[in-house]
Amino acid sequence: MITRKITRQLIQAASDYPVVTIIGPRQSGKTTLAKSTFPDYQYCSLEDPDIRQFASSDPRAFLAQYSSFVIFDEIQRVPELLSYIQGIVDKENIKGQFILTGSHQLKLRADITQSLAGRTALLTLLPLSIDEVKSFLSEHSIAEMSRDEFLFKGFFPRVYQDNLEPNRAYANYYQTYIERDVRQLINLKNLSLFEKFLKLLAGRVGQIINLNSLSNDVGVSSTTLKEWLSVLEASFIIIKLEPYYENFGKRVIKSAKIYFIDTGLLAYLLDIESPKILGRDPLIGQIFENLVVLDAIKYRLNQGLSPNLYFFRDVQGLEVDLLFKQGSRLIPIEIKSSFTFNKVFAKGIKKFQQLTVNADAGYIVYAGDFTPTTDNYQVLNFLDIEKIF
Repeated sequence: MITRKITRQLIQAASDYPVVTIIGPRQSGKTTLAKSTFPDYQYCSLEDPDIRQFASSDPRAFLAQYSSFVIFDEIQRVPELLSYIQGIVDKENIKGQFILTGSHQLKLRADITQSLAGRTALLTLLPLSIDEVKSFLSEHSIAEMSRDEFLFKGFFPRVYQDNLEPNRAYANYYQTYIERDVRQLINLKNLSLFEKFLKLLAGRVGQIINLNSLSNDVGVSSTTLKEWLSVLEASFIIIKLEPYYENFGKRVIKSAKIYFIDTGLLAYLLDIESPKILGRDPLIGQIFENLVVLDAIKYRLNQGLSPNLYFFRDVQGLEVDLLFKQGSRLIPIEIKSSFTFNKVFAKGIKKFQQLTVNADAGYIVYAGDFTPTTDNYQVLNFLDIEKIF
């Protein structure tokens, strides 16, 4: 089994709160994490239609079946249970009494805020981090994996644990979870238009999204596309990276960038069928950037911390791929898919450092092995992203 870095935070949260809620994408390992961390807990999946019907129709009788310690999987399927769980924890006040998992963040966050505010810790589990993959595979296996194999294989646990063929695995993931969940969340009259939108969105990964342009390309109103984007974010298919504009006034861009939750899923949506083809794809730079941005987010979430990650772009064209806000300090990070280091990679970092006194020495993350350090920046191979933090 793959050891998850968030485990320590989960154990700590269960000792502090009566309820711990783990949210994240389908198949990111939430159930495995909960069951392996708390092997003595009873387990109930609310995906089962019969169980879901019982829980919805008679929640008191349903909850009475379980002892003090239980894992409820996919709790967003029966959100009305949360109010009854609130009553139990208020009465009994037992730490770690309920472990909940869910894969729809906006609805679940709203329901939790209403019913379990102050009673639950909230943790987010994304697919595997590079560090978790390194821990699972041998050093020899890691050394043999190329940049493009990492990007193509992606980071969903089952791809590694069951040695699945990535393209087939992500095709199944799309058909089994994305299509089904989207149909449940929105009144989708034309699935082909949604698929077209998703593929066009994949082609714009790492870019600031122009809904009017997408609307023209898809043939759907920008209002509808905004709703679809919201559903994709809520279902952990995409992640928005917000711009940093504090203290920069009107000089900066204030629209978010879009990244996908996993590069393997992204490769599937781009119709990339092998690592070799991926390495020659015109979007290789953006796909690699997706990997680095997501791995940085995973590292922070696995520590139980807010990501505090942004990008920077001003109206003059100065851009920094990633900014890590640490207190009042800003750490600029440039991301390059190249295998060969070039000093020009540091151009954006140096200009940003001149722009604000709050900027610290930055990082350049790329695919090569030459890792010099200067006063302005340190160079890292993408397998060592955790060293930034």
